[in-house]
Amino acid sequence: MSYFPRAGFCTLYVPRMLRSQKEGECACEFEQFSQVDPKRQCVVYCCGGTMLDVNKIRADFPILSRTVHGKPLAYLDNAATSQKPESVIRAMDDYYRRYNANVHRGVHALAEEATAAYEDARRKVSRFLHAASPREVVFVRNTTEAINLVALSWGRANVSAGDVVVLTMMEHHSNLVPWQLLAQATGARLEFIGLDPAGRLLLEDLDRLLIEFGGRIRLVGVSGMSNVLGTVNPVAEIAARAHQAGALCLVDGAQSVPHLPVDVPALGCDFLAFSGHKMLGPTGIGVLWARQELLNTMPPFMGGGEMIKSVHLRESEWADIPHKFEAGTPNVAHGIGLGAAVDYLTGLGMENVHAHEQALVAYALERLAQVPNLHIYGPPAGERGGIVTFNVMRDGELLIHPHDLASILDMEGIAIRAGHHCAQPLTEYYGVPATARASFYLYNTEEEVDRLVEALHKAQRVFGLE
Repeated sequence: MSYFPRAGFCTLYVPRMLRSQKEGECACEFEQFSQVDPKRQCVVYCCGGTMLDVNKIRADFPILSRTVHGKPLAYLDNAATSQKPESVIRAMDDYYRRYNANVHRGVHALAEEATAAYEDARRKVSRFLHAASPREVVFVRNTTEAINLVALSWGRANVSAGDVVVLTMMEHHSNLVPWQLLAQATGARLEFIGLDPAGRLLLEDLDRLLIEFGGRIRLVGVSGMSNVLGTVNPVAEIAARAHQAGALCLVDGAQSVPHLPVDVPALGCDFLAFSGHKMLGPTGIGVLWARQELLNTMPPFMGGGEMIKSVHLRESEWADIPHKFEAGTPNVAHGIGLGAAVDYLTGLGMENVHAHEQALVAYALERLAQVPNLHIYGPPAGERGGIVTFNVMRDGELLIHPHDLASILDMEGIAIRAGHHCAQPLTEYYGVPATARASFYLYNTEEEVDRLVEALHKAQRVFGLE
């Protein structure tokens, strides 16, 4: 099952008793209802009678034991990057210590071991996505490179003057700037799906654009989960509508893949891009998943070694996919690290990861609603991931700049993000220069939410607002 719910059709669960009387046991009793009930917003998913053992999980992450300014670290900047478990660090260290070698090129033992580990990581990612084949998994540096690959390879071959690429108002720059460059180079135009007051996509905008531009729309690009609003978008529905109009669908999965169970055949998208560092893996490694028949028709992204089958003075023959898109020596260690991260997440179960974050963000929204002058952006619990973006403001005026707020929280050992979050058009839409963002992951706790709330009170006292 893939958690890209269509609003009004997702089943939620509310606990009558949230806490177990005995540690390690789940004593929850759940009442099932539909999220269309506006009076019931607290969300906890039943996980087969068990919840994640967060204390045990935290022990796997060395950095979480450190202090910042004399306070225990509360790391709430997971939408920017996640922390790394010992197993990921160890897997990369083991490669460098025991079998460091280039891949795909040598016949000696170290090269064969490195190649096996690197390609095993590809197979793990393929299974994680429920992809048809590991050949559909292209390793890149990050989400940004994956989307640029599509824009430059598929886009240059398939998008012409007068064609249309449809995006949304909530896109990260990674899923906006590459299409701006493509439009400038080809004479294509960009159109956008707007937002409702709660930060949901207005799908009627998509329907209007599909009617207005008809067969001229070549691609619809959408974030699986907004990195600012936390909105979980109905990707399967958007992909189906795009396909009906003869367009392809690209999903920026940088925020969704680390936090939600993903099944690419069920999603129905044509391209999915995401980064390893947001899902417990290292920086410098990411993935472009695409349907095999599309990859086969796309020209190479870069030229050089590794991506060729044969080279002559005036022409070359390309390697088979996915290697056609992986020119040069790859990031072997980080690919292996990503494989270890996938192992860790698979061991926990993505349904459980998602359930934990849903419970935590519901608790956070409830607690943050008690903080005066706090304006929270985005939809209610049950329609968002583990992201809460906010400003201290009154009557539309900022009372504390987000950067000042983040600095005060940092002195309390709490790491959040302040700025436009690489989504400047969205902050412009809301008429603010920046926002503050707390983002959660599988190792965060209610106690850290409580510390965030108390620190926000303290910041307002510092500015004479309480």
